[in-house]
Amino acid sequence: MSAIGDLVQGFGTVLSPVNLLYAAIGVTLGTFVGVLPGIGPALTIALLLPVTYSLNDPIGTFIMFAGIYYGAMYGGSTTSILLNTPGESASVATAIEGYRMAQQGRARPALATAAIGSFVAAVISTLLLAFIAEPVATLALSFRAADYFALTLLAMITVTALVGRSLVRGMLSLFFGLFLGLIGLDMLTAQARYDFGVPELLSGVDIVVIIVGLFAVGETLYVASRLRHLPATVAPLGTKSSRTFAWLSRQDWSRSWRPWLRGTAIGFPFGALPSGGADIPTFLSYTVERRLARQRAAFGNGAIEGVAGPEAANNAAFSGVLVPLLTLGIPTSSTAAVMLAAFQIFNLQPGPLLFEKSGDLVWALIASLFIGNVLLLALNLPLISVWVKVLQIPRPVLYAGILLFASLGVYGVSGSVVEVLIAYGIGVIGFFMRHLDFPIAPVVLGAILGPMMEVQFRRALLLADNDPTVFISRPLTVTLLSLAVLALVVPHLPRLVARPRGRRAAPRLAFGEDD
Repeated sequence: MSAIGDLVQGFGTVLSPVNLLYAAIGVTLGTFVGVLPGIGPALTIALLLPVTYSLNDPIGTFIMFAGIYYGAMYGGSTTSILLNTPGESASVATAIEGYRMAQQGRARPALATAAIGSFVAAVISTLLLAFIAEPVATLALSFRAADYFALTLLAMITVTALVGRSLVRGMLSLFFGLFLGLIGLDMLTAQARYDFGVPELLSGVDIVVIIVGLFAVGETLYVASRLRHLPATVAPLGTKSSRTFAWLSRQDWSRSWRPWLRGTAIGFPFGALPSGGADIPTFLSYTVERRLARQRAAFGNGAIEGVAGPEAANNAAFSGVLVPLLTLGIPTSSTAAVMLAAFQIFNLQPGPLLFEKSGDLVWALIASLFIGNVLLLALNLPLISVWVKVLQIPRPVLYAGILLFASLGVYGVSGSVVEVLIAYGIGVIGFFMRHLDFPIAPVVLGAILGPMMEVQFRRALLLADNDPTVFISRPLTVTLLSLAVLALVVPHLPRLVARPRGRRAAPRLAFGEDD
């Protein structure tokens, strides 16, 4: 069946009353949690991930998750604009200009261009996803074990090399994730590894425990330590109009529509690359808009282009991230890693065979992206006054509630106090990692991709009678390994070149962590 026919079938699934209810619940929950100070999409989904264990409908669950993700991104833009508190690094660019606009009494135009730009980018990028996902999955059927090893290595190296300010810190974070992924019984020999005599560790550390620990516990402790002394001053919304689309003047529309399209064009391909994520494309979009703007002096003082472009890039990148996730089973961002964990809860393995074995789920998920964004556009701007009230929740109550919910979630999934303690132990480590500027994304990718990479590495050697040349015998494998080496070296070439010349290299811009 063609992509259009599959997509129409997906719409037929999503438009059932039950699945529409799942979509509505997802966008509402996502917006509600995402609008809270310092909370991003990854933390939002991590908090709600344990809920999926009680659901028996994978299609409805992923429709809800898609709504949660987009809702959290919408909510994150609201927090960035009104509070200058980005919930994730991808929202930092939005906060730069959006909060300035809010201080000038132009919060409604900032929120409107963010919401409409997100909608435009989501629609265009989801169409692109629908047309290229299946061909990529078909191509991936030709991958062998050595190719998958090289691909997982490329994904981990690129993300590790591009996030944070230090390659050493990034690699240490990756090794910590690999260590967590190796705990438990060896997949091929059933030998116990790194269990430290704790019976609960023989089955490994559940990825839900790792994610809840890093995000729901560690991130909450970090955000609370940074924001608890800051006044929770919400910027005024400004003049109210009876019509939502009238929030943007004719000049605002003229200055916004091109950044929406350019942000989409930047965000989707970057999201689809192994480096993945929305951090790089949002900052790149901001830089492009600043250079192309007719009113360059407005940047830094509330330029609407600086909100429109990055928000479009942020939403387009998510559709791009779904390409390697659904077709190759490779998560290239923290949020994609959380969604991969949700697939594993239902014993589903994203990859080339997912379109054949669970095509109805995949196309329902893609179709739900359209439905979710329509619901968000209808919910967010008219109800912005409601979301502003949510921002006024006392922060001690907020952080205590998150930790309580996380604890109940882990205990409800495992029924083990030891698992809860492990989650808090990982959370404390995550807190100190954030405090010391260690990136979190490589930990999640290492824990999820590490076991997969190990299995593919050993399988390739077994099939080749332990001949290591199997990793250089195929052009595809060599290309992927070469790209991994380039991803490791290229970001640091300016420093390496400048050092022998006696010049001080410019500091590398960190896309992966909050400032």
